[in-house]
Amino acid sequence: MARLIITSEGFGNQVIELKLGVNRFGRSSGNDFQIEHPTISARHCELVLASDGLNVRDCESTNGTFVEGKRIRAGPLQAGQTLALGDVEIAVETTDVRISIPKFDVPRPAPPVVLPDGALICPRHPGSRATHQCANCLEVLCDKCVHRLRRRGGKILKLCPICSHVCTPLGEKKPKKKSFLDFLQKTAKLPFVRIRKDASE
Repeated sequence: MARLIITSEGFGNQVIELKLGVNRFGRSSGNDFQIEHPTISARHCELVLASDGLNVRDCESTNGTFVEGKRIRAGPLQAGQTLALGDVEIAVETTDVRISIPKFDVPRPAPPVVLPDGALICPRHPGSRATHQCANCLEVLCDKCVHRLRRRGGKILKLCPICSHVCTPLGEKKPKKKSFLDFLQKTAKLPFVRIRKDASE
């Protein structure tokens, strides 16, 4: 995170670690960072740390807020610059923002139990038989696991709760691909007439 160092005498190079968001500075104990000095107001200024950088905002202090010796009402702060609250000088060491996202390990269910008749037990519901399998992640699921989505026209779409792909019933045979000859037999039944040759010819 962004780090400041109070370089004025009497503070012993005190280090200030800023938190993300608004950081209030002043002489009062109600601030995030209390700096006791006669030239600092009770509520002197605010330093706002965001992903796009660090900004300072003066809170109508009596003796002013300065960046590189110039009095400001509000403005950005860069690493290496000097910030002064009244007569107290503060070095801006870094304005970095580090946001750490904790890693969550989602436990995978145990593999399904196979019964003597070849049926599978659902890994999530041990008392239920697996009835479906995801076409994408190949997880076996019972009726309780499968998410159902009713589409327009009344047809229900069965979806995997893990990857949201379509689930198919276990043991369902895929329809046999029909040949062109099957198509002809169903659509065009033409009578075949046998022509007999006359014996006299």
